[in-house]
Amino acid sequence: MARRELRSLVSEKTIVLALVIQLFIAAFSSFLVVGLVSLYSPGDGPAASVDVAVAGDDADDLQVVLAETPAVDVRRYDDSADARLDFQTNVVDAALLAERDGGRVGVTVLAPDSNIKTTVVVTQVRQALRSYEEGERTQRSEFLQRATLDVPSGGGGSSYFGFTYTVLVPLLLFLPVFIGGSITVDSLTEELDRGTMELLRVAPVTATEIVEGKLLAASAITPAQALAWMLLLRLNGTTVRHLPSLLAVVIGATLIVVVGGAALAVLAPDRRVAQTLYSLGTLGTFGLVGLTPLSPLNAVARLAIGSPAPRSYLAVALAVVAGVTVLIVARRGVGWDRVVTD
Repeated sequence: MARRELRSLVSEKTIVLALVIQLFIAAFSSFLVVGLVSLYSPGDGPAASVDVAVAGDDADDLQVVLAETPAVDVRRYDDSADARLDFQTNVVDAALLAERDGGRVGVTVLAPDSNIKTTVVVTQVRQALRSYEEGERTQRSEFLQRATLDVPSGGGGSSYFGFTYTVLVPLLLFLPVFIGGSITVDSLTEELDRGTMELLRVAPVTATEIVEGKLLAASAITPAQALAWMLLLRLNGTTVRHLPSLLAVVIGATLIVVVGGAALAVLAPDRRVAQTLYSLGTLGTFGLVGLTPLSPLNAVARLAIGSPAPRSYLAVALAVVAGVTVLIVARRGVGWDRVVTD
């Protein structure tokens, strides 16, 4: 049954085309990462020039800081109303109004509400305001009666590194898991909807063997695809460590997802209903598990980087145990023969 299911999947042009597209994208993952990081952390991508208006009774220091910020063109205004007007008429991309109230300085930032440049403007202005705040703290430290500790310098971590291991690697590992469960749901609902399940039972196989054959086919495709993703990342220069542990997490998650998808398919044979329940249930479950201390996403990221914690290995073990337990319970506790017959 598993071989039959694999042959039918290979004959499905849509599935084959989807796999080819994914592998083609993975082959150019280095270029993909550069583009996605620009969305993930715009400050690390190519800097776009931003026109900023500065006004207010304490705008001198702020103007100096903005002038030193890359890709920021500063325009000084004597009147805050003129700066607001130019912002509203799109003469400038943002306006910063600095007003001093006693010993405090308040900066009002006017930025686009919903515009393609909103993210870029907010990123550049935020960087300038941080520098402005640090300068103000340094100047006022002379009036303190007690010495303050120096703020540690930033680590200077790369957003490409963070994006690759915290977003891209978990996405590439768990995306095949979702696809495997979806294939199981489609395969079973199609058999039940067309009535071909009864024809399959004419052969000397039980309903349990039919369902498990489909589960085996989906479970075999998922880790193979995840392995291909990781190997392609390695070929593109991205180091991925603890590959066996990563595949163990994928296998455990796959067993949980495909068994759950099969159960939904036989309980709700309508394809649209089953796929909707599967999508909502899977995303909701992964979201809830991701909030726990044993989050598989966190474990995968730490394992891929090469700095796993004890709880990372515990998460791997729990994923495998949970997957095997779900499979055993579905086979012995539920019994596909009785469920499919009903």
